[in-house]
Amino acid sequence: MDVLLSILTGLLYAAGLYLMLHKGMVKMIIGIMMLGYASNLFLFIIAKLVRGISALIPPSVQEMAGEYADPVPQALVLTAIVIGFGIQAFAIVLLRQVYRRTGTADMDQLNRTDKLD
Repeated sequence: MDVLLSILTGLLYAAGLYLMLHKGMVKMIIGIMMLGYASNLFLFIIAKLVRGISALIPPSVQEMAGEYADPVPQALVLTAIVIGFGIQAFAIVLLRQVYRRTGTADMDQLNRTDKLD
């Protein structure tokens, strides 16, 4: 299962980078979103998450003998998801404002409008 998730993470990174190199701003935003998803999946893979086990350790236990879930990667991924949503919302609002002012979302045409001023 780890091999399959590793391949999926690599594909998400590759697709995100490919979309970020396109001329359209919408594809660039989708590429940024895919990079965020790939990073979250990467954190899940390296953390070796354990299914069905609580992340909380009871206070009566002095030493964990079996498997336990590490809460730090879970907290990191949750924080990354929230930050990713904020960045996506900002990028969408920024794209909307750029499109309203220039009438295009193509990066080449935006470079040409800068030189006209």
